[in-house]
Amino acid sequence: MGANFWLQKYLNNYFLLDTMKPKVYFASVRTEESLITHLGKMFDLAFPNLLKKDDLTAIKIHFGEFGSHAFIRPVFVRQIVEKIKENNSKPFISDTNTLYKGHRQNSVDHLNNAIANGFGYACTQAPLIIADGLWGRDYKNVKVDLKHFKEVKIGNAFVQADSMVVMSHMTGHLASGFGCAIKNVAMGCSSRAGKQQQHDSSKPKVNPKQCISCGKCVANCPVDAIAMNEKALIDQNKCIGCAECVTVCPTQAIAIMWGGMGKKEMQEMMCEYAYGATKGKRVGYINFLMNITPACDCWPVSNAYFVHDIGILASSDLLAIDKASIDLVQKSAGNPNSKLKNPKTNDKFKDLWGIDVMQHFSYGKKIGLGSMDYELVNVN
Repeated sequence: MGANFWLQKYLNNYFLLDTMKPKVYFASVRTEESLITHLGKMFDLAFPNLLKKDDLTAIKIHFGEFGSHAFIRPVFVRQIVEKIKENNSKPFISDTNTLYKGHRQNSVDHLNNAIANGFGYACTQAPLIIADGLWGRDYKNVKVDLKHFKEVKIGNAFVQADSMVVMSHMTGHLASGFGCAIKNVAMGCSSRAGKQQQHDSSKPKVNPKQCISCGKCVANCPVDAIAMNEKALIDQNKCIGCAECVTVCPTQAIAIMWGGMGKKEMQEMMCEYAYGATKGKRVGYINFLMNITPACDCWPVSNAYFVHDIGILASSDLLAIDKASIDLVQKSAGNPNSKLKNPKTNDKFKDLWGIDVMQHFSYGKKIGLGSMDYELVNVN
């Protein structure tokens, strides 16, 4: 056979590989078999090479804020714990502390909240670890060298884990349009300072009425941007927006700056944090398209679901699984008794929050988070 034959064979194989789409496995809630059983099947299909013997495997999940009830049910987490143990790996269930004041701001409250919401060892059969430590300050700077960040601040336990299974609940979100796997690894794996960076490019400010002049912010500022006169004062020119002062202030006198930047910029920052959180790590993604609320599980209340329950998806491609999740939600009938202004709309997330969610995917593809194309594989 001549050289032209082998060249053509090589080119055919090259273009075949180049056009292969990542698989997203889907189990509908309309099933005659247990959805938990389907979840186990999906794990085996989607993640054949995810785990190695004696891996310390993080299960990244949102435990739900106290008062919420739409978060992922702990019985689904138990199934993933069992699958990880079948592969001779060692699972632990984890999240990071929140930036805002609530029941998950420090590890003690956070763990008590997780247990109250059903994620204790008795149900899940795996230990709970808050990835960024007692006060959200145990993190590693992960180098990314991207548009907005040179480094991102990722919870230490997630950095040190050998592998990770990301279990995400699809919701709407008032700042990013939607929340699913991208948000779960971007906001969910970052330290409190990292969350501040993603939420706003503005600098923290001191409310002098609440400041008690304790000096903790001065002692913990990494760039000496805070001086103490009668009250703390932040030099906006020196401040790098790391939010260490927000973290240590005992009276919340240093305000979290939620506004002040475009939604597109926030979406790009989230993609960069997702890139850093998953960089060099074996990761599998599982999205739950059930109990789909207008706002995320951080809210201490749950609202009417704006579409019906759809199912569960699994993939090793971060962008593909979130794009498939968005597509399934957009195709579903809207609930007229929900927060949707127009239940017949083809863009439910824009109807809810006025945000174009596709910015996540265009920028995510640009920096190498995954593929916007996918093959949906039904496992029912």
